[in-house]
Amino acid sequence: MEKLTFYALSAPEKLDRIGAYLSERLIRDVSRHRYGYVCIAMEALDQLLMACHCQSINLFVESFLKMVAKLLESEKPNLQILGTNSFVKFANIEEDTPSYHRSYDFFVSRFSEMCHSSHDDLDIRTKIRMSGIKGLQGVVRKTVNDELQANIWDPQHMDKIVPSLLFNLQHVEEAESRSPSPLQATEKEKESPTELAERCLRELLGRAAYGNIKNAIKPVLIHLDNHSLWEPKIFATCCFRIIMYSIQPQHSHLVIQQLLGHLDANSKSAATVRAGIVEVLSEAAVIAASGSVGPTVLEVFNTLLRQLRLSIDYALTGSYDCAAGVSTKIIKEHEERMFQEAVIKTIGSFASTLPTYQQSEVMVFIMNKVPLPSSQQSIEAGKAGENRNRLTQIMLLKSLLQVSVGFQCSNMLTALPSAFLDRLLSAALMEDAEIRLFVLEILISFIDRHGNRQKFSTISTISDISVLKLKVDKCSRQDTVFMKKHGQQLYRHIYLICKEESNMQAHYEALYSMLMLISIELANEEVVVDLIRLVLAVQEIAQINEDNLTAYNRCALFALGAAYLNLISQLTTVPTFCQHIHEVIQMRQKEAPYLLPEDVFVERPRLSKSLDRLGPEVFFWQSKISEVLGGSGYNSDRLSTPYIPQLTDEDRLSKRKSIGETISLQVEVESRNSPEREQRAPAEEITYETLKKAIVDSVAVEEQERERRRQVVEKFQKAPFEEIAAHCGARATLLQSKLNQIFEITIRPPPSPSGTITAAYGQPQNHSIPVYEMKFPDLCVY
Repeated sequence: MEKLTFYALSAPEKLDRIGAYLSERLIRDVSRHRYGYVCIAMEALDQLLMACHCQSINLFVESFLKMVAKLLESEKPNLQILGTNSFVKFANIEEDTPSYHRSYDFFVSRFSEMCHSSHDDLDIRTKIRMSGIKGLQGVVRKTVNDELQANIWDPQHMDKIVPSLLFNLQHVEEAESRSPSPLQATEKEKESPTELAERCLRELLGRAAYGNIKNAIKPVLIHLDNHSLWEPKIFATCCFRIIMYSIQPQHSHLVIQQLLGHLDANSKSAATVRAGIVEVLSEAAVIAASGSVGPTVLEVFNTLLRQLRLSIDYALTGSYDCAAGVSTKIIKEHEERMFQEAVIKTIGSFASTLPTYQQSEVMVFIMNKVPLPSSQQSIEAGKAGENRNRLTQIMLLKSLLQVSVGFQCSNMLTALPSAFLDRLLSAALMEDAEIRLFVLEILISFIDRHGNRQKFSTISTISDISVLKLKVDKCSRQDTVFMKKHGQQLYRHIYLICKEESNMQAHYEALYSMLMLISIELANEEVVVDLIRLVLAVQEIAQINEDNLTAYNRCALFALGAAYLNLISQLTTVPTFCQHIHEVIQMRQKEAPYLLPEDVFVERPRLSKSLDRLGPEVFFWQSKISEVLGGSGYNSDRLSTPYIPQLTDEDRLSKRKSIGETISLQVEVESRNSPEREQRAPAEEITYETLKKAIVDSVAVEEQERERRRQVVEKFQKAPFEEIAAHCGARATLLQSKLNQIFEITIRPPPSPSGTITAAYGQPQNHSIPVYEMKFPDLCVY
């Protein structure tokens, strides 16, 4: 062998003849079953190959590959393994000159076939499969970096290589008890087909360039489809975890896009299959966070929301083909629900990987998809339409909640833009209790920026607030601007939600959290005053009970007010305020424990039917609170003014409002010209003092105006019909008299040409000129 190697090195042009001779001998020995000579010939070829790196090696390699192919074609496992080992040695050699005509098609096919070996003997089967994997690894190493050789990334090759590796990953035989890390694995486990296949797959994907990712991932998706591996989803998740960690990070979004496309392609597959794809998508999204999730972020969410909508339709119609109404597959509603939950979880996973500004865009995008009565979107009519709308609203708000939970933004103006907040709050006025609860939870997750939410999960009247260990920061300038802009809107919706009869304990807990988080996160002195006024107005709802609330609702509102005022009094640290609140709570404990959260917000609440006969000592009084806080520098004028929510156009869209409220805007306009206001006040002289007073007292004036509006609305709601009819009749008479005056003025005669004064007003003139024949000066004509 030494002599032969020396000869080959000194006369490289003879290599091709040496190779041809050895090849001829080997083929003859294989056919005559002289396996000892076969091994010698193969060893000789290996050593010559390792020693010679001259330019004329290409022809020798042809002979070598022909011999390897001959061994791989043999039925003897040992010859197959021998041929594979030689090929692997050859694959590790870096050739000086490229080969233009060399083909590896046979080797890819044969090695893939060996990967699927089903030999009866387990040991031999394992060895053949491992040889097949090593062979594929050799082909990849040999071809992947050489542009002039066969393109291993072509679908014809990838469709054989990738499934072969996945097949060995899937069938764990020897490595059933795999160690957590390769370092701890035994030698036997290290040499298992599973470990080897995983290493080979990682190497293959690690070498994939941007344009080749699609060809490498498509066979994975097809393999998982063909073998129904989405449903348990464990293997599918494992595969994509390997893929996501192996490819270059900047290519992550390509895998995500392929999975989304595959989800669309499987729109009519079973819910379990779709849920598996979505779960894998969720896992992949978390890993992709370190790289990129691509330029088309909204397209990802659009696809997921479309699938959510389809799933709702499937669950309602019971058919994958909504038009035909007939389906061969039976749709199970609980499976569709599982799929919907998986989609929502995935939306949350995706959103958590995005930067803040993109999360904000995604939330606006999702909110715009929610069908609301106030929006331009068509709300479907009929029972089925209502069900579809309700389910869509709930699912989209759940998705929004998932995104908002991971959303962190210090600037509330950025986090809750006006258009988004308006749509979200309009959903808070809907009849459905579940939808209202979702809206409250979403708002809470936005406002809670210091993790205080859990500390208010139970409503109670604790005597020492320090045990809660609240994280409180000073209200920033942006937060102050946000509350000036949207504060009244938030208070109004909290007030209206409190009036809902369908509220449960969860609603009151969410309202309590909301009030407390606004007090901690967004409160300055003015906001605290407004919140106290709001809670006192909520107490009045329960006290007067115009809306005929149940005993539980009324007790819950009393308890909510007590719990909030107890905490806010300790936050403001005004001793007299704390004392008043504490006295009322103590009085309630003695006289009316059913007005405190400890008796109301329990599994079996203790209620009282005699809520209308309560004494004044168990109520929090606005005058008293105004007095004690006014003495500590708070705005006592504002505190002493009762809170009355503004009525807006939004109320017309709510089914729960009475006719009197929905026409409140028209009533307000009409009331300004009513007979009671016919006498106008004399014009007031405007001075510096009046301007100053107007600026200072503008808030009080606004409150008085609101009170006036409320009285007008109340009059139209509660006054007897005869009184309203008389009032409208008086206005009609007044209007008619005004119209008569106008008509008389329009038919008055024009001034005479001579300039003399005409006859008295109202007397008929025989020679009057019609208006259309009058001559007006040019400056009067427009």
